[in-house]
This record gives sequence, C-alpha cells and structure tokens, in this order.
Amino acid sequence: MPKLQDQVAIVTGAASGIGRGIALRLAMEGATVAIADLALPAAEATAAEFVANGLKATAVAMDVSDEAAVEAGVARVLEATGRIDILVSNAGIQIVHPVHEFPLAEWRKMLAIHLDGAFLTTRACLRPMYAAGRGSIVYIGSVHSKEASLLKAPYVTAKHGLIGLAKVVAKEGAAHGVRANTVCPGFVRTPLVEKQIPEQAAALGITEEEVIRKVMLKDTVDGEFTTVDDVAEAVLFFAAAGSNAMTGQSLIVSHGWSME
Repeated sequence: MPKLQDQVAIVTGAASGIGRGIALRLAMEGATVAIADLALPAAEATAAEFVANGLKATAVAMDVSDEAAVEAGVARVLEATGRIDILVSNAGIQIVHPVHEFPLAEWRKMLAIHLDGAFLTTRACLRPMYAAGRGSIVYIGSVHSKEASLLKAPYVTAKHGLIGLAKVVAKEGAAHGVRANTVCPGFVRTPLVEKQIPEQAAALGITEEEVIRKVMLKDTVDGEFTTVDDVAEAVLFFAAAGSNAMTGQSLIVSHGWSME
C-alpha cells in the first residue's frame, strides 16, 4: 500500500526544481499534492502533468511572503480536499553579495521568502492539522542550516532559522499529533544553483568550473551534486514516519559535505 494513501500535501515552490521533485515523490506514494507556487501557470502545468500520469494533484497560487495569499491558498486547498496532512515548506530564492555590500531591500526579500514564508504557511496549516490531531511539516533547509559560505549571509541566516522554527513547532505540535523536521540538502543542480555558478565566479574572480570543484563540491566525499531524488526521499522519510519519535530533527543530504 502506498505510504501516503489518501493524505493531502501542500508543497511550496513546487512548479519546478526540488519542489517539483518532492511533490512528484509524495504523489507517487498516494498523496493528493497541492502544487503551490508564485507562478500559477507553471503550477497548473505541473499539476496537469501529474494528473495525466494518473497522480492526484491540484495547483494553487501562493506568494509565501504574503500573509493574505498564504491564508487564501491554504483555504482553497482545504475547501477542495477537506484536509491537510503534510506541509513541505520549500519555496526559496538566492541572492549573493558580500555582507558589506548587501542591499537591505534584498536582505529583507530573502528573509521574507525563506523565513516569513515558512512561518506563514506553518501557521495556516497548523490550524487544520491541530483540529485533526495529525500532521507532518517538513522544512527544506540546506547544508547552510549547519555551515556558512561566502556571499550568502541572508540565505545562511534564514536556513539556520528554519531549524529553530522546526524545533519549536515540534514541541508545540506534539500535543496535537503534529511533527516537524528539516531536510538539509547540499548543492542540487537546479536552475537556482545554475544561476549561482556565474555569479560566484564573477564575485570570487575564478572560473565557473572552479566554483563547482573548489567551492560547491569541495568538501563532498565524492565530488558529486546531491540530486532532487535524494532530497525527495528524505522528505518522504519524514512525511511518512509512523510515530512521533522522528520530530524536531534535521537530516543532512549532501554527499558528506557536512557531517554530524
């Protein structure tokens, strides 16, 4: 029997990249997946593709940094499905500058999407989860939830913050049957990472190949990128856990870049 049969999952930033891969994995395990994304046409196309392949999916417009948009999006999913069992807080962007040159507006934008977005979607989903006495929240952190890299001050700050949020939600949610955990991927070769390669090459004065070998994958055990499938399997592990033993934890998926 599929691990998530008859469950409903909201995955943010799910029209493409890691979010799409996570949504696909959850749908393959029987979940009805709400593809929540800022880009509604892309979310609708992804949901339509899932449905055409016999999976259960719907699309919902969601700017995770906008309180009203999050509340409305979660309400639409509830109205359509009657329940929310899983939230995967994945939506994110990347902007790189050295700290002394980081524009405040861009700092605030990063924190709004990564941290405000996680808080707003969590708050909106906790209400139906608490009412039902069950739920699982999975935050997509990063190795940068544990480590630091040059040029990524708000990203590192936000990803560290997600682990703290997950721990609080795990403690508060325990009485209501709700678990919260964080998956911390290494570099996954998505469009977000592809965009960073030339940016970091220019900022650091090195070649793009050197960014890959000497910056991104330098500390892995095998010089390999983490894959979308690697991340999706870790999310499924947390989402489908059979007891409350697995809560308040963080799981690093990084080819050994960071070890605990």
